[in-house]
Amino acid sequence: MESKEFTYKGTTLNGFMMLFLNLALTIGACALFFFAIDRESWQMLVCGGVLLLVSLFLWAGFMMLEPGEARVVMFFGKYVGTFTRTGYYWINPFTTTKKLSLRARNLDAEPIKVNDKEGNPVMIGLVLVWRLKDTYKALFEIDSQTMAANTQAGTDVKSMMAAFERFVRVQSDAALRQVAGQYAYDDTEAQTAAITLRSGGEEINDQLEDKLTERLAMAGIEVVEARINYLAYAPEIAAVMLRRQQATAIIAAREKIVEGAVSMVKMALDELSQQDIVRLDDDRKAQMVSNLLVVLCGEDNAQPVVNTGA
Repeated sequence: MESKEFTYKGTTLNGFMMLFLNLALTIGACALFFFAIDRESWQMLVCGGVLLLVSLFLWAGFMMLEPGEARVVMFFGKYVGTFTRTGYYWINPFTTTKKLSLRARNLDAEPIKVNDKEGNPVMIGLVLVWRLKDTYKALFEIDSQTMAANTQAGTDVKSMMAAFERFVRVQSDAALRQVAGQYAYDDTEAQTAAITLRSGGEEINDQLEDKLTERLAMAGIEVVEARINYLAYAPEIAAVMLRRQQATAIIAAREKIVEGAVSMVKMALDELSQQDIVRLDDDRKAQMVSNLLVVLCGEDNAQPVVNTGA
């Protein structure tokens, strides 16, 4: 969607110059009131009243901007631009302005329970860095009760940003659920090369960032960075899944042990045959293989038995 934001091009004057001018008008109005009372002159009284009204009117046009802030300018409800120059300025008092913060903000979302691709409940959380990029969309494309209150109450930046934070939190929750539901928590099949939440790494984070950018663009919010910072099985299945992982690890370790033991037995038989140390028939070879596998694959140390007979 094309941005409707543009820079405010109306009249703006140096705030300090207008401040001195306004103070001069205020002092002049007070002086005219004093002389009008002293000389009982209604003409001076009227002039002093006019100068005081003009001074009060000019006071409404002062505004100050710090780095990383912007003001959305409206003229009787019509958007006339966004003012981003830092400093102290005076603007047309008939316009109304709303201050917004353009600084980066951090959202550390609490872990939520979602179902992964296999239906297992998992706890997953994210950390998000975001900031306002399009002030027009941020102010006019989304609505909330807080923003509606600020429209009448003034330009409370903290309340305005709190409304954006709630919007970001809700959309982040939805995007996180969507991404987590597309992948399994872990690869239970040793030979499968599918991406999982645990092994996905940057690819999962990139997809999460894309989903968040798509959802938050309507509010003029830019996603600087999005990362999964917490991932675990839900408490109700954590113990079962831990035992499953332990069993998988034990099986994999056993497979390695058996594979190594078989290769060592084969090497021992080949060496005995090549060196012609002893000639073994099939029964003796089977017995030797059995004994060696027991020794090599057993968890406890083998207890040797010395046969002193013939």
